[in-house]
Amino acid sequence: MDRQDEIIFSQAIRTADILVEMLGPKCEVAIHDFSNLERSLIYLAGTLTNRRIGSPITDLVLKELQREQDGAQDFANYKTVSKEGLVMKSSTVFLRNDSNKVIGALCMNIDISLMIQIGGEIQDFITFDSGIEDNKESFHTTVHEVIGDMTTEALRKFHKAATLLERDEKIDVIRELEKKGAFLIKGSTEYVASVMGVSKYTIYNYLQKVRTEVNLNKT
Repeated sequence: MDRQDEIIFSQAIRTADILVEMLGPKCEVAIHDFSNLERSLIYLAGTLTNRRIGSPITDLVLKELQREQDGAQDFANYKTVSKEGLVMKSSTVFLRNDSNKVIGALCMNIDISLMIQIGGEIQDFITFDSGIEDNKESFHTTVHEVIGDMTTEALRKFHKAATLLERDEKIDVIRELEKKGAFLIKGSTEYVASVMGVSKYTIYNYLQKVRTEVNLNKT
């Protein structure tokens, strides 16, 4: 990490600490370094999601990176739910260097479960922005969980074992995983190959076909 990036992440960490100190135990702020997506969580203030340093990036952020890369847009006021069932109001700010390259993110979660129960006079505070609420974001503790959940979701519509899928169906699964940014994660190719009962080279061929389709559609 160069000096400029160190300064950016240092400022983000200070911001995380002050936000949690100001808002209290109902707040959690995570700092992610995108130089290693498999272990991107480098700092966590607060404990709402029970993650640890070295946890992977969330699927929602990964999808935005895959789709927009350095043009990724910040998310504000979207709804997330922790593994423990906490309903949270969340926002993600992408961290950029002087070249406008996205190098990480500051992600803030506020537990509003009790506020939802109280309702009424705090309705404005618990209103989520339309168009963002339906985005699914999961908080994983290992990179294997990230890949596993994405693969399970992509296979769900076929209603049969992954090994029994036809070639076109398998390519459709790869197409969906590519859209979600699954193949940005190291080891994802081997994992998907094992689930489908094919070699990793077969997955590489499917992935090349999908990426060729995408490039042709852009021209």
